[in-house]
Amino acid sequence: MPTKNLKKKLFLFFLFFTTAITLSQEKFTISGTVSEQESGETLIGVNILIPSLQTGTTTNEYGYYSITLPEGEYEVYYSSLGFATQQTTISLSKNIKKDVFLQNDTETLDEVLIETDVEALNIRKPQMSINRLSAETIKKIPVVLGEKDVIKSIKLLPGVTGAGEGSSGFNVRGGAADQNLILLDEATLYNSDHLFGFFSVFNPDAIKDLTLYKGGIPARYGGRVSSVLDIYQKDGSKRKFGATGGIGAVASRLLLEGPIKKDTASFLVGGRSSYAHLFLPLFDNDNVAYFYDLNTKISYNLNKNNKLYLSGYFGRDVFDIADSFSNRFGNTTLNLRWNHLFSEKLFSNLSLIYSDYYYGLELSFVEFDFESGIRNFNLKYDFTHFISENIELRYGLNSIYYKFNPGDIKPTTETSGINPFKLTDKYAFENALYAETEIEVTDKLAIQAGLRLSTFNRLGQDELNIYANDNPIDYDENLDIYQKATPIDTVSFSRNKTIKRFANLEPRFSVAYQINETSSVKASYNRTAQYIHLISKTTSPTPFDIYAPSGKYIEPQLADQVAVGYFKKFDSYSFEIESFYKTVDNRLDYVDGADLIANNAVEQIILNGEARAYGAELLFRKNEGKLQGWIAYTLSKSEQRTPGRTPQEIGINNGDWYNSPWDKTHDISITAQYEWSKKWSFGANFIFQTGQPTTFPNGQYVYNDLVIPVYEQRNSSRLTNFHHLDLSATWTPKPDSKKRWKGEWVFSIYNVYNRMNAASISFRENTDINRNEAVRLSIFGIIPAVTYNFKF
Repeated sequence: MPTKNLKKKLFLFFLFFTTAITLSQEKFTISGTVSEQESGETLIGVNILIPSLQTGTTTNEYGYYSITLPEGEYEVYYSSLGFATQQTTISLSKNIKKDVFLQNDTETLDEVLIETDVEALNIRKPQMSINRLSAETIKKIPVVLGEKDVIKSIKLLPGVTGAGEGSSGFNVRGGAADQNLILLDEATLYNSDHLFGFFSVFNPDAIKDLTLYKGGIPARYGGRVSSVLDIYQKDGSKRKFGATGGIGAVASRLLLEGPIKKDTASFLVGGRSSYAHLFLPLFDNDNVAYFYDLNTKISYNLNKNNKLYLSGYFGRDVFDIADSFSNRFGNTTLNLRWNHLFSEKLFSNLSLIYSDYYYGLELSFVEFDFESGIRNFNLKYDFTHFISENIELRYGLNSIYYKFNPGDIKPTTETSGINPFKLTDKYAFENALYAETEIEVTDKLAIQAGLRLSTFNRLGQDELNIYANDNPIDYDENLDIYQKATPIDTVSFSRNKTIKRFANLEPRFSVAYQINETSSVKASYNRTAQYIHLISKTTSPTPFDIYAPSGKYIEPQLADQVAVGYFKKFDSYSFEIESFYKTVDNRLDYVDGADLIANNAVEQIILNGEARAYGAELLFRKNEGKLQGWIAYTLSKSEQRTPGRTPQEIGINNGDWYNSPWDKTHDISITAQYEWSKKWSFGANFIFQTGQPTTFPNGQYVYNDLVIPVYEQRNSSRLTNFHHLDLSATWTPKPDSKKRWKGEWVFSIYNVYNRMNAASISFRENTDINRNEAVRLSIFGIIPAVTYNFKF
């Protein structure tokens, strides 16, 4: 009996003790949306700070935040670059919904007081290898022809390079341009440039937020092995009608936004077009080259727990050479999204997305049309679970259906002599499940861990080639050359049948250790899989390149990347240094003499190889004051290797490592903006890059009166070093005007000292001196430009 009483007393004591502990640790949640005061536009990445607990959180892609804290009274700060910090006192004894509206930037004492806490929050976060640029920063950077440009702006960041002037795409940490996932409101873009790289497809007036992930890529992203460029458009003002635009030397833009129903629904529509081609007839020139695009968005708050978004993009490039050919290409996207709050701790987003890339070419002199493209339908369902002040869990699924149109050739006249020819369409289905979490283990240690399971089903198609021993490419040992294998059969599969299936686990992990309040060290590892390949003979993507899905003869690319870094913030400056090492398996390369145009069996001209890239990146940044900007330096190496499949085969480049086309040993960029007064501000940037790898002839022989060049090993030479200096001045005539119309003039000079950078070097025979000579092609010299920007 005493034993039973003792057990009963111990049980009651334990019950009382655990209940007391539970009550003493009772927690509640503060949640809501942070928006801009003037327009009601939601804000991404706003810091919500609780200094007394040395903790905080940030708003997500839709401006929503949630943080769970013990019961008590707290000073809460809402801080974001470009906006005045807002302070509020919250007595937390129940769950609280707190929507906040931030005003445009003003110098306040509160903002200075909590700046250290903002920096400490960023220092503690485990996310690394990430860069953000605001729309305002992009607009202050001088670029060619005076048109503000997203892609050219990110090329000023460490680890990011381009293939030179007039080239499309960008390269991240030694990767190819097709290894970058480019998202606009979650929709995939397959070509990020207009006019072959002179402009990007992103209208800077329509952009709200830009984030570039170079490493430590979160598990919610997949499908590419180098980087993710995630861009969100503005939602449109829910409070008043407004317009933003600009008139430039070669292009103009106009963006309209406003409420459909105040504080509930809004619209945004923006358009751009170039018009330099209109002046060509004045110089007796019948050629045409221009682009146009359209950004649209409708946002609707159904109620406090549900929001709908419908956004779209349409862009086209037109390039005509009189009596020769006509070229049209561009992207189309459409996205319907539904935000839903299950509770103050559980946020969800469901997206239905359509993406299409179209390429059309009409060759008048041979009288036929060529069309190709890639199209996908995408379903995404993402959840964010704010478990506690130290734990955030994100999980979701993603399914993408692809249709690849490699090419369709049609004669334009009955007498053209060209027979209609349709390359075989290809289909695929990509799926993924992911989960990722961010945990503050201690006051100094934080981790971000995630796992992505991706699958890729190559679906049935008409006329799939079958080869002996499943080998689509033969090797001639006598001639040391690769040749197309002859198919032994062709088979057709129904669309609902899977020809080949792939599955990959993609772990992601990042860790941050805070040394003190202003510095930390971080490390990350990520594995990524890419199932779509861009096969090209050029150093940057062109509209004529071939997109090929993984399948029976093509393996997916698999990349592993590790990175370590040191991060330091002091006063108004920040310093970052990162080193990285990346390997890529199954990197495709074409054999010598490969024919990529209208090839219905691309597997006959490619071999599987590997790639590697490694280097160090430095970024020194000044974030406050009249003078702001950064200095970025990257020292890196990027190589490829494609050995023979057997000891007898030579592979590509004799199986040796060779420089990838985007290898740049040194990359330096200096960017600065200086606010002289309310009326005048100035911008400058300087770029230096090691010359691009290329392959030159090192000999020749004569055969049947034809001079045949002999080439050195692949990419063993380089073009001359690339560098230029750009300047801009912005004049605001009436900065203090109370009128709604506000205007400014932007004067810019691209390539101030008229550096004639080599885009390519070709070789020809000079019959006057009977000798061969090298000819350098340069695209830009010095280019002045004037643009008038307005807003009302």
